Amino acid sequence: MTEHVAKGNLVSKLDTFFESCVLHGWRDSIAALQAAWRISGWSESRIVQPCVDSIVEKILLPPSQVAWSYTYTRPGYAKRPHQSVPKDWWTEDISELDIEVFRSVVSTVRATRMLPSPLIGEALHVYACKHLPDPLYTGGSANGHASQSQSSSFTAAAAAAEEALAKQRRVLETVVTMIPGDVGSVTGRFLLRLLRVANYVGASSSTRAQLIRQAGSQLDEAKAVDLLIPLPSDPQAYDVGAAEAVLEYFLAQFQRPAAPDERRRMSVAMEKVVRIFDEYLKTIALDSEFPIGKFIDLAECLPGIARSDHDGLYRAVDTYLKEHPDLSKADRKRLCRLIDCRKLSPDERAQAVSNDRMPLRTIVQLLFVEQERTIGAGGSHSVAPPDRASVDAVSRLAATGREDEAAAMDHRSDVHRPRRAGHEERAQGEAAAMTRSLSASTKTAARKDRTVEERGSRLRNK
Repeated sequence: MTEHVAKGNLVSKLDTFFESCVLHGWRDSIAALQAAWRISGWSESRIVQPCVDSIVEKILLPPSQVAWSYTYTRPGYAKRPHQSVPKDWWTEDISELDIEVFRSVVSTVRATRMLPSPLIGEALHVYACKHLPDPLYTGGSANGHASQSQSSSFTAAAAAAEEALAKQRRVLETVVTMIPGDVGSVTGRFLLRLLRVANYVGASSSTRAQLIRQAGSQLDEAKAVDLLIPLPSDPQAYDVGAAEAVLEYFLAQFQRPAAPDERRRMSVAMEKVVRIFDEYLKTIALDSEFPIGKFIDLAECLPGIARSDHDGLYRAVDTYLKEHPDLSKADRKRLCRLIDCRKLSPDERAQAVSNDRMPLRTIVQLLFVEQERTIGAGGSHSVAPPDRASVDAVSRLAATGREDEAAAMDHRSDVHRPRRAGHEERAQGEAAAMTRSLSASTKTAARKDRTVEERGSRLRNK
């Protein structure tokens, strides 16, 4: 079939067809590359390498010179009124390649430095979404595969499962090594997705450390659901340690010297991360078996100065109290100490005052803060009378506390011990003082109103 036998033989005809037809087309180059790779890998370099070169050459073409001869299904594109060629037109098609060939193509493209890093990151994102299912939505478990393999190691199904898991691990670790080091080349949400996959497939510690480091630096781009990282052993439980590590790396950035502009950017990022993490705490609080000590430790991961308001933290604490109705009084007080009543918005403060799940001490603190704000807003010459509903709430809570104490005394043993002024007694004393203060303020305001009316009446009579 060579030219030594006869001119125009099969080999020369195949070479001509390969160069003029196959390498000329975009889809043909990808199909030929994939077929040659699956048969013989890099050993068939006469076909594989020319295909790689042809694909790279077409990727580097300006979008205006690209013929519209491929399928593009990226979200949102169909809604656009114009049909111009997008810059990432090639990402979906090369995602069909094996990971080794994909790495060769992307590495060659990166070496030319002709495409921006975010475009390389988009190619990695498309490939990962195609080959690495998100454990948060699939509900899989790496250890579940392992136990299945141990119990039936000689079955074809177990072997296939282990092989699929090993392939996903190889894809993940390869994709992570290809992530450009430039800030913004990939999104924080994508990095946290890869971290979930790393937990699922049992990736190496170095791969997990790199993902935690990169995700921490871009945590302000994430959402609360992105921090939900299922445990390999139990897909219904979450690895809070991994989420805590990501947050710690984000906070570590503030310990480094930075220019004023960078400091302002980091302050804005901190506000976003506080909202994200408080929403994450609210989601974690829905787990009825989540220990209170761990919840408090997570809430305290953020420094006190980081939270400009405690509305999100209050909602997380209230959710935990709602899902854990059997908490002791001591635990409820311990949990509510996380909340700074002065950092609650008026709406949340009003809701918290009428919240039966809040301890008495917290209610008293909220009412004191409300009274301080009212006095401060009214000025020194005009003091607005306190809300009668607040007085009734304190009185009712104080009465409830006394009834609980009386009931507890009835159930005690006959051995008489001297009572000590504990936290509950002090709380009741504060509630009573608050009631007297609010009542006195009400009476004083009423007397002032009557005095003003009498003076006006006398002036009219004169």
